[in-house]
Amino acid sequence: MIGITKAYVTRVGSGPFPTELRDDVGERMTDVGQEFGTTTGRRRRVGWFDAVLARYAARVNGLTEHFLTKLDVLSAFDTLKVCRAYRYAGEEYDRFPPHQSIFHHAEPVYEELPGWCTDITGVNDYADLPKEAQAYVDRLEELAGVPIRWVSVGPARSQTLARA
Repeated sequence: MIGITKAYVTRVGSGPFPTELRDDVGERMTDVGQEFGTTTGRRRRVGWFDAVLARYAARVNGLTEHFLTKLDVLSAFDTLKVCRAYRYAGEEYDRFPPHQSIFHHAEPVYEELPGWCTDITGVNDYADLPKEAQAYVDRLEELAGVPIRWVSVGPARSQTLARA
């Protein structure tokens, strides 16, 4: 089963969102990623990649591989963050918390990775991506526990890169 995920997280509507960015970084990610509803034009909420959520989605959906989209959006950032766990009441959760109330109040535990700060939309082969972009994809794959087989660096079909 193939799962599709963005290189960062988005959400529409209210509810818990531990990695939500309510700052200039979030505004920039929204603008660069054009994160507005196609029908309503409503702004999507954006946040750093959430590996806890990715692992949960992979487990409950029986995912065997991932298609990672919008990697090109992250070219705008010097440093990237990835949520590897949640923290609540002094405890760390690397799996989805057992109670909804924990999820509502969870704080992300981040690790930082270097950005690549170069336009990757013209890249035609995964091996030609900057080493920092490849390292980011490798880390997401490791944290999510599911192989990432394809990566998109733009909306066109020709901007889909197969990963060996």
